This record gives sequence, C-alpha cells and structure tokens, in this order.
Amino acid sequence: MLRQSGVFRANEQVIDRVMDSNALERERGITIMAKNTSILWGDTRINIVDTPGHSDFGGEVERTLSMVDGVLLLVDACEGPLPQTRFVLKKALESNLPAILCINKIDRSDARAPEVLDEVYDLFIDLGANESQLDFPVLYTQARTGTASLRLDTPSDSLIPLFDAIVANLPGPEVDPDATLQFQVNNIDYDDYVGRLAVGRIIAGSMTATQNYSLCRRDGKTVVCKVAHVYGWEGLKRVERQTARAGEIVIVAGVEDIAIGETIADLENPRPLPPIRIDEPTVAMTFSVNNSPWAGREGDFVTSRKLGERIEFEARRNVSTRVEQLTHDSWRVMGRGELQLAVIVETMRREGYEMQVSKPTVITKQSDGQILEPMEMLVIDIPAECIGVVTQMLSSRKGKMRTMVTHASSRVRLEYDIPARGLIGFRGRFLENTRGNGLMNSLFNGYAPWTGTIRSRANGAMISDREGFTTPYAIFHLQERGIFFVGPGELVYEGMIVGEYAREINLPVNVCREKKLTNMRASGHDEAVRLSPPRVPTLDAALEWIDEEELVEVTPKSVRLRNRVLRTALRNKHRIGFTDAPPAEMAEGD
Repeated sequence: MLRQSGVFRANEQVIDRVMDSNALERERGITIMAKNTSILWGDTRINIVDTPGHSDFGGEVERTLSMVDGVLLLVDACEGPLPQTRFVLKKALESNLPAILCINKIDRSDARAPEVLDEVYDLFIDLGANESQLDFPVLYTQARTGTASLRLDTPSDSLIPLFDAIVANLPGPEVDPDATLQFQVNNIDYDDYVGRLAVGRIIAGSMTATQNYSLCRRDGKTVVCKVAHVYGWEGLKRVERQTARAGEIVIVAGVEDIAIGETIADLENPRPLPPIRIDEPTVAMTFSVNNSPWAGREGDFVTSRKLGERIEFEARRNVSTRVEQLTHDSWRVMGRGELQLAVIVETMRREGYEMQVSKPTVITKQSDGQILEPMEMLVIDIPAECIGVVTQMLSSRKGKMRTMVTHASSRVRLEYDIPARGLIGFRGRFLENTRGNGLMNSLFNGYAPWTGTIRSRANGAMISDREGFTTPYAIFHLQERGIFFVGPGELVYEGMIVGEYAREINLPVNVCREKKLTNMRASGHDEAVRLSPPRVPTLDAALEWIDEEELVEVTPKSVRLRNRVLRTALRNKHRIGFTDAPPAEMAEGD
C-alpha cells in the first residue's frame, strides 16, 4: 500500500515489514507495538494503524481502536480465522466499527477462500454482529505481489480496488469545526531532542503548536500544559506541523509528565474524554534484583532504584501491564500472557538491565467462596500423525477438546478449552513433540472454577554444588543422568542449574571434577571423552522450564537458571513445585 500510493521512489530500496521497526519484532516475526503511518490516495488522506495480532499484546489493540473509523480484517486463505482474529474483531464490533475483509494469500496451493469466507461470516454472527456490520465488502489479495480484486476468478495487477473500497466504505471522521479541542493520548514515545512524545487522535477542534492547553488527568485533576511541537505522518516520515485539525492522528511534544488515557483539552473550557478501558491482566511474574554470586558483572543497571524506575516506566507506557511492589527490591509485574512478559524481560535485557525473574503464575479471583482461574481457548494445527502425543499432553494439563477438523492437506485442527496454567511451559514441549511442524494460538476465554492440580515439569534439575569451571571429564560421567545446559570450560556457581535430571528429584552434582593425576601410568589406554552438545536455553525456553522454586538470572550477555536456595546444605532434594494447588490451599500449607 505504501509503495503503490507513491510514498517510496520508484528506485528506492525498502526493507520488508517496514512497520516492524523494532529489532525484537523482526526476530520473532510478530508485531508487538502498534505503529502509525499515513498515505495520500487522490485527495483523501488515509491514516493506517498497524496493530499486533497476538492476544498477549491486546492492550495495544484496545487503545488504538479509539483512533480509527474502520478496520481492515486480514485473514489467511488457508488458515482461516484464528483466535487472534476473534479477539481483534470482537473489540472492533464492540466499538461499532465497519470492516473490510481481505482474504490474503489466495495464490497458496492449499488456499480455500470460499470456505474461509463462510467461516468469517460464522465468526461475525457468533460475535453478535448486527445487519449493517455483516454487510462488509470482500477483497481477495496477494500481499506479496501487491494485488487485490473484488472477485476470486478475476485477476488484478494492483491494489486500486482496495484503496477504492477503503474510501467508499470506511467513513471519515465526524468533525465539528466549532468544537473545542479534545485530544486523547493513546501511545507514549520518546525523542532524544524534544523529550516525551504523546501519540493520539484529535477528536474535536484543532491544535496549534506553542499554545497553552488544559491537561485532564486520569484522577480528575486539570493542570495547564504547553504544546511545544505537533508532528504528523507522511508515509513513514514524521513531519512537523503548525496546526492539526480534528480527525488527524498526530504526535505532541512538550508535555513531560503526560500519560496514556489523559486528555489535552481547551484552556478555558476543558472537556475530558472517558478513560480507555482495558481488560485485566491474567499472568504475573516477579522481577527482583539479581542476588547471585556474580551479580553486577555483566549489567549496566543492577540496583533496585534503576530496576524499579524501568518497571514503573513500562507500566506507564503499556496500559495492559500492572505493577505491584512486593519488597524494596522485588516487583510483581502482571500482563496478558507469558509472551508479553518475556518480551518485557528481553527488552530490558537489551537495554543493559540485570535482574532475576520467577516462573509465570496465573492471577486468580474469588467469587461466592470459589477460586476462579483464567481459561484459554487453544487452537492447534498439527500433522495427523501427531494427534496422539498432543492430545495426551493436553489431557494431562486439564484441556477439554471442543472440535477436531481434518483438512485435505493431512493436517488436523484441534480446539481446546484449557486453564491458562496448563499453557505455561507448554509451547516448547509442543514444538519438540511435533518436530516444529505444529502451530498453536490461544485466546483468553474468561474465568472458570479451579480445575484441579496440574502436574508441573516431570524432571528434576542437576544443580552445581560448587563454583568453578566445568570439565569434560565431569560432564562425560554425568551426561547419562540427564541433559546438560552448559558445555565444558564454562564458569558455574553453587546453586546454578546445569542440566535436567532424568528423575523427578533434584540432584546436586560436581561438574568441576578433574581426573586425578598420579605418577603411575594407567594399564591400558585412557577413556575417550565424547560429549553430547548442550541444550543452551533461550530466555523463552528458560521461563517455560523453571519451577516455583527456581529463578532465571537475566543479564545483557547471559541467561542462567538457578535455584532460589543457593547453598546445597540448606536445600532439599525433593521439589516443592512438583504439583500446584489453589492459592488458598497454598497459604494454609505455608
């Protein structure tokens, strides 16, 4: 769309996925933060907001829907509507936004566009769409080649039908030129030259740079603020504007303490807008200052003050995140899912922070004397030969099958209702058992009574009992006990987890043991040392693997696993977190 609307020169070299500007987004292949751009089609300016598809980043979707007048629903011609599609569409229909359906990748060999269209209609009806919302235009697109057509059997060579459909079917903003200013902040950014930036849409009136306005805070107070600069978008470039009118998405600079959801309004007659409503978080994780023996060796920001400031900044910038300080050096960070919290940890790690984090846990509720836990709707797409092992894994995690559909391409789609607890640590084992051929997507599906005990990781840990360098001799004689996370010649400390034990208990091991040298030659020959390559855990894999009694030590250079109790003499070999229990029972046990 950017290329065909003339944003780029004909010979300009443009990278793929230009909207995914964050390095983490490019590595993971997902959109994490909502992005804005603007194109000019004829005399009409089209503002585009690219939102994340993953439900863990749903807070980005909810706050950006107040900035738009319609949605472009993109559905794969083979996969059809996924849980993310349901989530985003539900929020759009609740906001009464009209939709245009784009069935993409119609050139795939396994495309089934007519069936997908029926599934989308069923989804609209299931979500309670009214008659006007059901009357949406349908386009068949190939994003890679940049074509769109109104009929499946009619080829096209450009996106002109898509641009025309946007202009014809999505209404422009309802503007009252005589109204006073109303500008609501939907996103926060930062610039090294002008400081804090507030991104949002002007709902009514107009805004002029260097003027004074009222800032309506979320607690009901009103203070005077000065707008130093106003910026708009032309393609992917940010351009400074002197004045902006209602309906435009702009960036405001100069108000340092502004927060998401607050309103910039007229100085004489301030009219605050209602706050942005966001769904509650369902998963929590404890962030704390690193207290391992090697604390402070690799990170730039290691103190509780620096860590606390960064966590509070994340809560202000991301409205779907909540923060609760537990002690002077630990914080409970709550979010939508395991992936969202992992992205926060990875972002902080790349910024130079050093910390330790706990296993993700679900946030429960009390209702009529019952403990309620968050549930997920899980959709899995796997090869037919993997059905047995996947259904066995899900049944042990209290999953209940909804439907099972077999596609022509010998793949099977399964739908499950499963507790959010059951999905913690599931993704890695799922990919391992499906040999990387499985696809899984999940969506928050309300609260339900506690489903009972879910057995956690079946294997125990091999824990180093001393500090030193690992030796090939020690690892060779221990590797039949389990899988190692470290290789030879690596530095370890007492209490650090060096591998996964084959049995259910924990095993203290000496991975620094050297072969004893004597002045007597051995009869025969020395034993050849053949080592299996270590399974070095990534951050995501480490968070999935750990138990309640273990932590992940995260630094800019390393990801290490450790036990909460570092001293071997003070630690029991039997694992505390082998099974879980409702919070009330756990409190009584404590």
